[in-house]
Amino acid sequence: MYSILKDIQVRYGETDQMGVVYHANYIIWFELGRTELIHSLGLSYVEMEKKGIISPVIDVQASYKKPVRYGDKVKVKTYIKKYDGLRVTYHYEVLNGENEVCVTGESVHICVIKDNFRPIAIRKHLPEWHEAYEKVKLS
Repeated sequence: MYSILKDIQVRYGETDQMGVVYHANYIIWFELGRTELIHSLGLSYVEMEKKGIISPVIDVQASYKKPVRYGDKVKVKTYIKKYDGLRVTYHYEVLNGENEVCVTGESVHICVIKDNFRPIAIRKHLPEWHEAYEKVKLS
């Protein structure tokens, strides 16, 4: 299975009154992992957007297992769980220093024309993305 690990150093501003990472910050970390994965495949959101195509999130989910606190060092493991030529599902695991899973999550993305938000087929409009996704997807 092809995956990447993105290092994260928890900053004070990412924590809440209880001293743990505020739940919405994990979604930001998911984005960091996803972007790192895309770069590792030789792809670029910037280049996609130059073509007038963007990739909005249509669904996102997170499940919290163990708290992460200020000063902790974690890794976001990211891989492509599913890809069908239209939608891509990224899976995320936030791992602490003991390699324990603290958070799991997924996000589902499509590609659309930026000017009108009309959905497009990745396999047709972004063949280099399609080829890369086909090589590394789980299903």
